[in-house]
Amino acid sequence: MADLTDAEIDAAEERGRIARQTEPRASAARYDGKNDRIIVDLTNGCTFAFPPRLAQGLEVATEEELASVEILGAGYGLHWEALDADLSVPGLLSGLFGTRAHMARLAGRATSPAKAAAARANGAKGGRPKKQAS
Repeated sequence: MADLTDAEIDAAEERGRIARQTEPRASAARYDGKNDRIIVDLTNGCTFAFPPRLAQGLEVATEEELASVEILGAGYGLHWEALDADLSVPGLLSGLFGTRAHMARLAGRATSPAKAAAARANGAKGGRPKKQAS
């Protein structure tokens, strides 16, 4: 790998400075037991909240465990030591509450009137067909 030039280092530092000013970062985080929400205050003055049951690693956590949230990486991450759980603040703001597999499980668990009607119709037909041996 070639040595970095002073100009490349300066450019990288400038990109980092801009990212620190513009990208969402946590300034504070806490668990609100009354509303069962993790609340995150951002450095830009905004606040967002999410139910911990959506987030990978927090699904079955106790209130005490949820309350022990820490901010990591200059505000880019949330960490729960007792749960060994980490979440990305930019990811959470994008609606990502865990890995791709975790998000797929959440999507498959979703209920809707259409999904319920389809399940009832399928059940009325005798359910899922048996697999045929090849």
